[in-house]
Amino acid sequence: MPRIPTPAIAAAGLVGGYAAARWTKKRPVGGVVLAVAGGVAAKEWRRVGGGATAVGLTAGYVAAFAGSHPLAKKIGAWPAVFSVAGGMAGLSWAVTRGK
Repeated sequence: MPRIPTPAIAAAGLVGGYAAARWTKKRPVGGVVLAVAGGVAAKEWRRVGGGATAVGLTAGYVAAFAGSHPLAKKIGAWPAVFSVAGGMAGLSWAVTRGK
């Protein structure tokens, strides 16, 4: 089975979670999207890099989500979401490449 591209999953979880919350006007729907993508990514991070890698990248994922809120007040919601999603994708790629 091919490896799941965790940088794409993490970024899609952040963008998709925000989009789902915004378009449905139901924040819990966005939370479900965010959590499901984060869970899938964490499972793959653990498979590829072990428990410490999974915990560290999951913490980064949660920090990206939390950090998008104050950033949105400065640069706008969508730019903030795309910024943290790109950062999280980059972090995931950097930590898991070659593993």
